[in-house]
Amino acid sequence: MLVRTDPFRELERLMFSTGATRTRAAAIPMDAFRKGDEFVVTFDLPGVAPESIDVNVERNVLTVKAERPASKDDEVRWQVAERPTGTFTRRVVLGEALDRDGIQASYDAGVLTLRVPVVEKAQSRKIAVTAGAAPQIEG
Repeated sequence: MLVRTDPFRELERLMFSTGATRTRAAAIPMDAFRKGDEFVVTFDLPGVAPESIDVNVERNVLTVKAERPASKDDEVRWQVAERPTGTFTRRVVLGEALDRDGIQASYDAGVLTLRVPVVEKAQSRKIAVTAGAAPQIEG
């Protein structure tokens, strides 16, 4: 028995199983970590023009929105179209210990990097312990 396989159909099946489609992408991949006195969040946005990136903070929700437009060439006949196009959005809830007014954003080689300072009062500090007699409680 001869079995015909279509490798592109299998790729499409895998792509749809992740929730992504050609016009509706899955969530923007991101990494987040603390380094010293700042919180760093990076987002993968390959092929996105810097002017299409919108970063917004409302209350404690940080929203990243970007757009990668589809090709508008009517003469193109797609053979494989795995790279999603359209509008991508990702929301991140910021903790109270982060300075929303001090956020800095940069975009390089398809990676958006946000640096969020940690509020000074939220940073850990050493508390000195003094030796001596315990305070007397009158009563």
